Amino acid sequence: MSSPKNTMDGHFNGVEDAGLNQHHNGKNDSNGKGKPIPNHGTSSTATSVDYHPHSPTTEANMKKFMKNSRRSRSRFGRGLAKKGGAGGKGTWGKICEVYPDGDGDFLDPNDPNYDSDNMENCKIEAITPVLDEDQIEQYVKPIVTEYYEHGNTEEVIDSLQEFNFGDHVYMIVVIAVSLAMERKNANREMTSVLISDLYGHVFRQSDIEHAFDVLLEMLPDLMLDTPSADELLGNFIARAVADDCIPPIYVKRNKEKYTEKPQKFSIEVANDLLTSKHGLINVDRIWGFTGGMRPVKYLVKQMHLILEEYMVSNLATDAGSNLNELEVPHFHHEFVYEAIVKAIEDSKETTIDKICALLKYLFDSGVITIDQLKNGYLRVFEEMPDIVIDVPFAYEILDQIKTKAEKLDSFPAELEKEMPQRGRKRFVSEGDGGVIKA
Repeated sequence: MSSPKNTMDGHFNGVEDAGLNQHHNGKNDSNGKGKPIPNHGTSSTATSVDYHPHSPTTEANMKKFMKNSRRSRSRFGRGLAKKGGAGGKGTWGKICEVYPDGDGDFLDPNDPNYDSDNMENCKIEAITPVLDEDQIEQYVKPIVTEYYEHGNTEEVIDSLQEFNFGDHVYMIVVIAVSLAMERKNANREMTSVLISDLYGHVFRQSDIEHAFDVLLEMLPDLMLDTPSADELLGNFIARAVADDCIPPIYVKRNKEKYTEKPQKFSIEVANDLLTSKHGLINVDRIWGFTGGMRPVKYLVKQMHLILEEYMVSNLATDAGSNLNELEVPHFHHEFVYEAIVKAIEDSKETTIDKICALLKYLFDSGVITIDQLKNGYLRVFEEMPDIVIDVPFAYEILDQIKTKAEKLDSFPAELEKEMPQRGRKRFVSEGDGGVIKA
């Protein structure tokens, strides 16, 4: 009995020997017409290979045959198919193989039996699509405009972080500065504060620099709507440097880059502000003291002057314009309070009529909101115990103001229950044992 090694060697060598015998004996083993005479031997080595009489069995052909063969290449194998028939490219196990019941952990997504619904370790992540430039302008403009009303930068950060700006995050700065150029200094100050607060949360230093580069290129178009846009852009750049949003080298680099107006003028404005004596301190006040940055005493004094001027001129439109110029809509309750107190202290019918007409105009024109009007009245209600010391008939006058304001539809109905009532003295005849009680 031959060993497996001899069997495999005989298998290969027998085929090779059969080819060599044919090659050497082709002349003798023919019928004279060049046709080979078939070999009728009983050797197992010669019959183990598919023999094609019209194709020469060379060593190269045999190697190619063995390469493509599905039989095992191991010298100690039994000549069976590789991996039990489950091997080879493009195969997914043995033919008719069935996986055991309950074994559904097919972790390869390319497996035909892969079932994503039954995977226990499946993790689903939400993908936010990247906005294009038109969509960015559509979403960012309302956010910045609303910010000018409430002034809360944290709310802006939360709103912007809901979007995926991709590589166009610099557009936030471009849109904010463009809007601020068309508004007042108070809005420009708020925009500078917004850029400083968004830095590190929404965009990086390179994004701010890219935004100013875009604004410099847009400057000729911006000047069509805002003639002083070149100076304003220089102020924004200087303020960004003072707030450590961009480095001072940015101004120096662009000073060499731009040699023509209006970009050159903007860079020169920024450079002059930063290089002047106490430059950084002055840049912090580049937009002046506006809106809520002004002292409360100053605002109260200005409201007194507006009220006195109205009492003389009786022009409610001028009073509304002057009140708007103070840019403190959240402090208008102070004006309502001062106006009502003045009507009580003066105690004249004409004064009461003028004050009621002024509040009616300011409320209807939107200068004073319903909340500011209510807060002004509530402040008066709280101060009535002190006011009545100087004006004994203060409660009666306040009731007159309420009646006239109701006729003009300028008295909030929900304040009806808040109206203060003056305490009445109770005398001995009312059964208090001779003690007078308030």
